[in-house]
Amino acid sequence: MTDAVVVGAGPNGLAAAVTLARSGVRVTVLEAGAEIGGGTRSSELTLPGLLHDHCSAVHPSGVGSPFFRSLALEEHGLEWAWPDVDLAHPLDSGEAAVLWRSLSRTAGGLGLDGPAWQRLFGPLAGYFDTLVPEVMAPVPHLPRHPIRYARFGLPAALPATVLARRWRTDKARALFAGAAAHLFTRLDRPLSSSVGMFHLVAGHSVGWPVARGGSRSVTDALAGLLGSLGGTVETGVRVTSLAQLPPHDVLLLDLAPGAAADLLGDQLPSRVRRAYRRWQHGPAVFTVHLAVEGGVPWTAEHCRSAGTVHLGGTLEEIRHSEEQIARGAMPERPFVLLAQQYLADPGRSHGDLHPVDAYAHVPHGYDGDATEAVLRQIERFAPGVRDRVVAVSAGSTAELARGNPNFVGGDILTGANSPLQVVLRPRLAPDPYRTGVPGVFLCSAATPPGAGVHGMCGHQAARSALRHLGAGVGAGAGADVGVDAGGAP
Repeated sequence: MTDAVVVGAGPNGLAAAVTLARSGVRVTVLEAGAEIGGGTRSSELTLPGLLHDHCSAVHPSGVGSPFFRSLALEEHGLEWAWPDVDLAHPLDSGEAAVLWRSLSRTAGGLGLDGPAWQRLFGPLAGYFDTLVPEVMAPVPHLPRHPIRYARFGLPAALPATVLARRWRTDKARALFAGAAAHLFTRLDRPLSSSVGMFHLVAGHSVGWPVARGGSRSVTDALAGLLGSLGGTVETGVRVTSLAQLPPHDVLLLDLAPGAAADLLGDQLPSRVRRAYRRWQHGPAVFTVHLAVEGGVPWTAEHCRSAGTVHLGGTLEEIRHSEEQIARGAMPERPFVLLAQQYLADPGRSHGDLHPVDAYAHVPHGYDGDATEAVLRQIERFAPGVRDRVVAVSAGSTAELARGNPNFVGGDILTGANSPLQVVLRPRLAPDPYRTGVPGVFLCSAATPPGAGVHGMCGHQAARSALRHLGAGVGAGAGADVGVDAGGAP
């Protein structure tokens, strides 16, 4: 029987393991931590009975993932839950820009910018199911739907500050800028519209849900499916040498490129080793988890029903703060992403005490305490919130990296989203998942399509491994849900 070892039990490592196991490969997953999940862990971080997500909290790319949708993960306990409002972006005027799953309702709230919003996102949302495999493939590939891909790709390639000129109101421009800020890069750079475009199209197609029972439910479901296929997961196993590994035919690494280079050592071809060593990590996050009595008293009514709230003010403010962070300076008003998952999943609360998870964008390796900056941004749009906070748990960039070594310097994306790294992650190669060591593949978020709880990095790396193993393996239950570099299915 063919054997595989996967190092790392985050979403991508488990996705790779499931893809291999569905094709008849015997898989062992080795995880250094005491529990699986990486950035998708959930636990009681503030008070007993309040369930918080450590990092990843809201999942538009997860519910839209072609790979996840092929797995029937609901049979293993995964249930998506949607809030009444997917996303709200408050402004100092007391109003909020609102993303609804309904395109017409969103456009209606944007006033004179509504028609322009519909013209951009309406056609893309209409063929989301055929668009998403293209967007989640390596950027250099032969598209199966070239016209549709171009209709997304051309505006996505623009700097966010340029694309935002389509709109004239602060509300529409801020709503787009907050989504674009998920790329963790300067908004005046090429390709800085890409993630914002995808998240907004996903919002109008599948929404911005949470996982009932915490984000850990995603990786718990993947692990449950893997177990039903005969695969095993071992926790508390830190792999520092290839000699530790059991016999295997293929090895997949859910590791940052630098860690993969450390593990593979001189076996790596020199050109690959240089590329992995040159891989750059980007801005970081500082997490703040709150126990809030009665919920956050937002000024803008729609924020009180929103699963996700973007706190950054206008497009110009967000552009300025992201530029400061890129230079290594901590802004006075950082961009803050706040999640109120309990609105869709009330079981996370305890009586009138509710868990609220937030993180601020901070410079790479930031060693300060951003708790006060986060609270100021919340208070800015929800006066009196401090009087309702009964417990706080903050996480520094160093603590994030200790909890997940792929988060180097607090970089939760496993790599800076510079234009070059977006297009050629993790190196220039016909198959970006191959390491150059026969039978060894990289499957972390440093590979296409990049960060997010969607499993596509792991799935596509595993498909590359199956091609390496030959036609005799992979002819069974494995699903073709991606597009390879070069266009091969």
